Amino acid sequence: MAIPPPTGPLVTRGTVAAQVRELGVRDGEILLVHSSLKSLGWVCGGPVAVVQGLLDALGPDGTLVVPTQTGDLSDPALWANPPVPEEWWDTIRAAMPPYDPQVTPSRGVGVLPETVRTWPGAQRSAHPQTSFAAIGGRAAEVVDGHATDCRLGEHSPLARLEALHARVLLLGAGYDTCTSFHLAEYRIPSPLVKVGRPGPAGWETVTEVSITSERFDELGHDFERDRPVVRGTVGAADARLFPVADAVAYAERWLAVHRPREEEILHPPV
Repeated sequence: MAIPPPTGPLVTRGTVAAQVRELGVRDGEILLVHSSLKSLGWVCGGPVAVVQGLLDALGPDGTLVVPTQTGDLSDPALWANPPVPEEWWDTIRAAMPPYDPQVTPSRGVGVLPETVRTWPGAQRSAHPQTSFAAIGGRAAEVVDGHATDCRLGEHSPLARLEALHARVLLLGAGYDTCTSFHLAEYRIPSPLVKVGRPGPAGWETVTEVSITSERFDELGHDFERDRPVVRGTVGAADARLFPVADAVAYAERWLAVHRPREEEILHPPV
């Protein structure tokens, strides 16, 4: 059976650059992008063209930042998508390669972040499960100092992005992907969790703030209703642009009221 031709729209590097600029992205700014490549339409050049277009819009002094998370570097006892047999757990813990920012691929965040991670000159933060990668003049300033016991809190690139007045671009992605909301979880009473992962000296366990994107879609709906969020399209994708600081401040208030969580040690599924 013949494969039907794509229906478009046809998106190019120039399309991305022009439409992102029209949305309001400014030359020289720092932009944290959460993305869905397939939402854009038929992209000539695929993720490479999208990254090029974003860099064109940001200009030579701008900085592009993406999440490059590696949630698979975790305890197999908690894996649910899919689970693995219990008799495998000890072997997996012993054999799992530790995080290496140069070679460990991202997982579950889409093809665009992986393209940025492998881009010439890209820099990546140190946390073995919730790293960020950045390209541009302020890349090192964004990713340096990511504490290995602070996934998305005060010692992560999110807090640095907030301080540097960065903005978030949701490019075909929903508010459930908005990592900026997680920074708020560190600023309100939140439960703790024991996190297992491979480390340089073998399997290790650290105590961390529990993070979850539960109800982030509702949080995003209310945030967009109450705060200025620029909306538009890039290709066929819905796009939203807003400051990191606005998202964090709103989430602090919203989560405390609408999703309070007891302080306790817990073990969420992966």
